Amino acid sequence: MKATIKEIKQRLQEGQLTPEEFASLQSDQREGVKKLLLSYERIQQKDIDAQKRFREMGSLERSLRSGGYTFIAGVDEAGRGPLAGPVVAGAVVLPEDFYYPELNDSKKMTAAAREHCYEYLLVHAYATGVGIMNSQQIDKLNIYEATRQAMVKAVQNMDTPLDYVLVDAMTLPMPYAQASIIKGDQRSLSIAAGSVIAKVTRDRLMKRMAKTYPGYGFDVHMGYGTKQHVQALQANGPCEIHRKSFQPVKAVL
Repeated sequence: MKATIKEIKQRLQEGQLTPEEFASLQSDQREGVKKLLLSYERIQQKDIDAQKRFREMGSLERSLRSGGYTFIAGVDEAGRGPLAGPVVAGAVVLPEDFYYPELNDSKKMTAAAREHCYEYLLVHAYATGVGIMNSQQIDKLNIYEATRQAMVKAVQNMDTPLDYVLVDAMTLPMPYAQASIIKGDQRSLSIAAGSVIAKVTRDRLMKRMAKTYPGYGFDVHMGYGTKQHVQALQANGPCEIHRKSFQPVKAVL
C-alpha cells in the first residue's frame, strides 16, 4: 500500500526517507507527490546555495587567519540614505568555527530572517558592537563623516582586542590593520554580520520613534524617502529626528 501524500510530506520534512525510498517516489505519478518532490528539491537546492555562499563569503577571514590574524572585526552601517533618524554601525568578531549559512548582506534578508540572525549573533559571535550618530550630528558633520564616526564607535564599543578590521567601503581612523572592501556585506561574513546588527538595531530604533513622532510612518519606511514619507513631511513639516540638511526636508524648511 502506497504512503499517503500527507505521510510523504511529513517524512520529507523530518528527513526520514532513505535514498531508495526517495528514488521510488520519483516514479510516483500522483500530482501531489510530484509537487511535494519539486518543493523539496527547491528547498534542498536553496540550502546548497546558502552553504556555498557562506563558504565563499568566509574566504577573506580564512585568508587573514592563515596570515596570523585571529580577532577580525567586520564593520558595516545602516541608514546613510534616509531623510530621518540616525545612522547606525555594527561591528562583529566571529569565531573561527562560526556557522550560520543563512547569514547574508542584510539587504538581501527578510525582516524576520534578520531578526533571527541578530539574536543568533548576540549569542554566538565572539563580540558585537554598535555605534550611533543621530540626525543632529549628521547635519553638523555630513553623512559621510557621521557614518565614519559611527563605525569607529561600533568598534570601540566591542571592548575586545583586535588584530584586523574589515570595513564596508570605508577607511577608519583607527590603530588597526584594516581593509576597505567594496560591497563588503556581500563578500565578507564579518561585514555581513555587522550589517545585520546595524540594520536590526536601526529598525528597532525607528519603530520606537514612530510612537514618539506619529504621523510619519517611521515604523513602515524606517525614515527613507518613500512617497508616503514625503507626503507626511509636506503635510506635517519636519520633526526633531529629520535630517535638516537633506532634501526634501531642506526644501520644506
